[in-house]
Amino acid sequence: MTDNQKQQERDELFRKIYKIATDLVHAGHVSEWDFKSYVLGTMFYRYISENFTAYINEGEHAAGNKDFDYSKMSDKDAEPAREGLVQEKGFFILPSELFCNILAGADKDENLNETLKRVFNNIESSAASGEAESDFAGLFDDFDVNSKAIGETVAKRNKVLAALLNGVAQMPLLTADGVNADLFGDAYEYLMSMYAANAGKKGGQYFTPPDVSELLARLGTIGKTRINKVYDPACGSGSLLLKVEKVLGKDNIERGFFGQEIDLTVYNLCRINMFLHNIEFDKFSIVREDTLISPQHWDDQPFELIVSNPPFSRPWDGDKNPLLINDPRFSPAGVLAPVSKGDMAFIMHSLSWLASNGAAAIVCFPGIMYRGGAEQKIRKYLVDNNFVDAVVQLPSNLFLNVTISVDIMVLRKNKTDNAVLFVDASGEFVKVTKNNRLSDANINRIVSSVAERKDEQYFSRLVPNAEVGNEHNNYNLSVSTYVEQEDTREKIDIIELNKNIKEIVEREQVLREAIDKIIAEIEVDEI
Repeated sequence: MTDNQKQQERDELFRKIYKIATDLVHAGHVSEWDFKSYVLGTMFYRYISENFTAYINEGEHAAGNKDFDYSKMSDKDAEPAREGLVQEKGFFILPSELFCNILAGADKDENLNETLKRVFNNIESSAASGEAESDFAGLFDDFDVNSKAIGETVAKRNKVLAALLNGVAQMPLLTADGVNADLFGDAYEYLMSMYAANAGKKGGQYFTPPDVSELLARLGTIGKTRINKVYDPACGSGSLLLKVEKVLGKDNIERGFFGQEIDLTVYNLCRINMFLHNIEFDKFSIVREDTLISPQHWDDQPFELIVSNPPFSRPWDGDKNPLLINDPRFSPAGVLAPVSKGDMAFIMHSLSWLASNGAAAIVCFPGIMYRGGAEQKIRKYLVDNNFVDAVVQLPSNLFLNVTISVDIMVLRKNKTDNAVLFVDASGEFVKVTKNNRLSDANINRIVSSVAERKDEQYFSRLVPNAEVGNEHNNYNLSVSTYVEQEDTREKIDIIELNKNIKEIVEREQVLREAIDKIIAEIEVDEI
């Protein structure tokens, strides 16, 4: 089977999964975006149940107990293994509380809502005594089994919950080998992308398209095959962090995945995303806090890779908070990002968390590249200290919630030249339905340009820092300031045009004389 056939088969699989998910939404009479926590939460419950069962069964089968099946074991017999399994897996599930066993009685369980609530509480509390406590705490908070949004009565809510369990059970997420973490993880990403696309701007603010995610990951790992860890200060559902895993490989990320997210729902979905991609509990740390005001991972080792798509023009405390100007993340620039636009604060935060040999690739609103005031002073600090490695202008209409062309700023602390590479990639896209997408060829061209740091007419230019900061440019970092745009208008040869006009006039004169002659002859005949 060719790679293209495999991809087509996978796409067909995901379409089936999405249809099941869509049917479930209709059963719940809730919008897709609002219902996503139920569908994705149920997928997570199924995954950890099957993953947990497979882990125990493999150990027993290897020990010679070929007929052993944890799902058929009694709770009493399973209980003695709790402590050891919590240390190994981070959590524990009793056999009776596994997805398959709850599913078996779901249609007849008049208290299904309370059954699920108990099971979810037990899963979370099982981790409370181990290292995975923070990874599981509140993980099912958005799975409200008693919400009137999914039914006005308990009976109606239970009908929806039973449909959820049955629907997710029908999703073809197993291979011949059993639990497939890649399939679960990819299906999760697919569903998130569809939910976000259908929610428009509401969903788009939490979702970075896969092609942009890959570009960020590859820009940040130029020249690297291995990193200590990756960080996203506004991690959303975690898609950027997990794209790095696909680019580098899980074994080449030594200490794992780190991020902060302020939105509760998306924070929970991010942690679920980590588990569904088979990231072990001790390999990620996702924290719910306001990154700019209450940064986490403060005392940790700096990050060799930072990838981020922070919220555009999000208001923040800025100079309303007198403590922030002395914050070591922001104080080096001598000025704070404007209160109404915290974009530059995210950049300064990322720079502060970046290792001396690391790179940060950050999606930026284009206004921060040319506006005056505090933002200009921060750009001056970044350029004068040689932190700006590259600025890439992306095509328009790549994102779900932003139609304009945005930029990527690449930061480094160990540059070997005193210059900024500007890349005009606004024409690097393929049209897919209403949106533009970055093809593999588009991504390769952009990454190669940033890696080689060479001038290419109409596409890239390496500009000395001194030129960026001169009196004329005044620390403007807009790509259009430095990369000449190709004139695609039709070129007209004036000499040739005049010659053609002269010939037309001459032919017109001959025709006019001929017409006058004919008219004169007609008039003579009439007389």
